[in-house]
Amino acid sequence: MATTTPTRPAAQGPDPHPTPVRRAGTTTALIAKVLGLGLVLGLAIAISPTLIGQSRWGFLAIVWAIAVLALATYAGRRALPAKYILPGTLLLLLFVIYPVVMTAKASTTNFGDGTRQSKEETIAQIVASSVVQSPDAPRYTMTVATEGSVTEGPFTLFLVSQQDQSLYKGTVDGLEPIAAGDVTVTNNAVTAAPGYTILTPQQVNAANATIKDLAVPTETGAIRPLGIRQAFEGTTTLRYDEATDTITDTRDGTQYTPVTSGDREFFTSADGRRVSDQSWLANVGLDNYQRALTDSTIRQDFIRIFIWTVLFATLSVGTTFLVGLLLATTLNDSRMKGQRLYRSLLLLPYAMPGFISLLVWSGFFNKDFGLINSLTGLDIGWFTSTFWARTAVVLTNLWMGFPYMFIVCTGALQAIPSDLKEAAAIDGASGFTQFRKITFPLLLVTVAPLLVASFAFNFNNFNAIALLTEGAPFAPDNPEAGGTDILISYTIRLAFGAGGAQLGFASAISVLLFVLTGVIAAIQFRATRTLEDVN
Repeated sequence: MATTTPTRPAAQGPDPHPTPVRRAGTTTALIAKVLGLGLVLGLAIAISPTLIGQSRWGFLAIVWAIAVLALATYAGRRALPAKYILPGTLLLLLFVIYPVVMTAKASTTNFGDGTRQSKEETIAQIVASSVVQSPDAPRYTMTVATEGSVTEGPFTLFLVSQQDQSLYKGTVDGLEPIAAGDVTVTNNAVTAAPGYTILTPQQVNAANATIKDLAVPTETGAIRPLGIRQAFEGTTTLRYDEATDTITDTRDGTQYTPVTSGDREFFTSADGRRVSDQSWLANVGLDNYQRALTDSTIRQDFIRIFIWTVLFATLSVGTTFLVGLLLATTLNDSRMKGQRLYRSLLLLPYAMPGFISLLVWSGFFNKDFGLINSLTGLDIGWFTSTFWARTAVVLTNLWMGFPYMFIVCTGALQAIPSDLKEAAAIDGASGFTQFRKITFPLLLVTVAPLLVASFAFNFNNFNAIALLTEGAPFAPDNPEAGGTDILISYTIRLAFGAGGAQLGFASAISVLLFVLTGVIAAIQFRATRTLEDVN
């Protein structure tokens, strides 16, 4: 019987018309990509008219640059690394670089209370506020509305002329006629307007301090409120001459010219009278930095507070790390029973919101009714003495911070190979020697960068001071710098103190803090490089 030997099929070339393979999820991914890119492009288109109307050309360029980058990166299949790098880069630029740049920019200005507007806007308000009413001044039935807060505004006046019932909308930017169909008019008064909240008479009275000074510029003067339901159009008594940069009172001919006072300018007459206490935003160069570094009072407070800030950050990191390491080492022993329960309990302080813990501990330190003095029988005025107030801050920060260090140290200890300790034990090393020679050096390799980051965090730990002591205690002759103030809380008090907001000066202090923190962190990271030699 003849047998046949099976033969292998001849090798075939590639199919010239391969059947496309539909991958699972391809359609869903394509739809998600189209929706995402459409959303980015739609937002850019929607925002553009507003930015153009406000002449915000820089922001307009940024918005469209982001949109173009997103389309170029995600519309095709190329540039795979950019698909992962672009989101993080944009977030870094928007939430880190941009705030730093804007803070540095503000630090070279006198930005603050009374200097939030440009010179042109300030002059317009000064001139508009000089409106006087004549016997034949046009009258309007006024309705006060707002697109924001009913107490703070910004406010808009809807006006109905008592002569011809024509409708207008007035703001500090000017008067604009409106059509009858755009608003609801009842009894010759506007009672509803789309997008606006109409203020009741009670709300107008509550916001009267702001509304009474509102002036709507017109060609002949300005429209000013008269009571809560009426307004009048009067003529201004002040005239501004751009060529000479002077404001003239037309009633007596007095001229007012800009005169520098500190970091601000005011229109002042020859005999020293100001036409208004309004100033304007101006560039002051490095004056804020010069003030911070040369003012004797600020310099003395700054040095003292800087020393305490460094000490506070060092003690906070040192105490939390030591307690966390001790607990992590104890609970990392395999002979320890109930490890999971103990670890869960130790994480409770970290699980509670920090502001709640700080407020609770603030009550614990009360001299008369606080838990600490009641349990210990002590009679310590924790917040009346600088030493005890600082002690209270460090103890509270220890309670809030040791669970984090406990978690970090537990992870680092479990990552250390057990073979190293077993080999050391065979060589006769005691438990303490194993920890000192092997465990602790290897642990520092992982933990040291986190210690540096924790130091930088505590260096600017505003909540720990503001919610616990509010910077107290204060010396009677120096209400600006408290005994427990750190640099960030001192900066906030300078920015929003009793003397009004000094945001430009506070920005300069913030830039100095940024540089200072960066230098300290760089030194610490450089010191930790020696740990890289640990094998």
